[in-house]
Amino acid sequence: MKFLKQVGDYTKEAVQAAKYIGQGLSVTFDHMHRRPVTVQYPYEKLIPSERFRGRIHFEFDKCISCEVCVRVCPINLPVVDWEFNKETKKKKLNHYSIDFGVCIFCGNCVEYCPTNCLSMTEEYELATYDRHELNYDNVALGRVPYSVVHSDPMVTPIREFAYLPKGVLSGHDLPAGARRAGRLPEEILEEMENTK
Repeated sequence: MKFLKQVGDYTKEAVQAAKYIGQGLSVTFDHMHRRPVTVQYPYEKLIPSERFRGRIHFEFDKCISCEVCVRVCPINLPVVDWEFNKETKKKKLNHYSIDFGVCIFCGNCVEYCPTNCLSMTEEYELATYDRHELNYDNVALGRVPYSVVHSDPMVTPIREFAYLPKGVLSGHDLPAGARRAGRLPEEILEEMENTK
């Protein structure tokens, strides 16, 4: 009887192992039939979505040194250096900096800025070899942001899968000048007005 019990246990474990191997291979075979989503990075770049929060752009002339950006920042990140001008009775901005090595890109500073001197850009390539290079001063922050589409003629811009028009299954197959998926807010408002 002991021998038959051992054979039964061995068979049960072999069937269970085959079941687990089959489950693992089913995931592998499922991925084999999907389309590739590889982006050949230096030569192809994804176009970020409209509300992408990339590097912050700063306009020195618009800033009134109110320090709202510092107060709403969860980590008190922006450094605003100003001095009070007694003649004009206004603050004069001397220096402004943000350390993108610490920034969490929450966008609170941009949202609450009363003069709109801060804005989010689509620039996402901030990698450096030295973390001190990520501390951007007002000159680096004021640099005009580049666009993935217009930055380099050698780079092919590709739209993300979620933003492709209906029926298009690859960012490579997108015709030039094709619109992104979805409707513009103006189109939605126009449709709402027409249904009234």
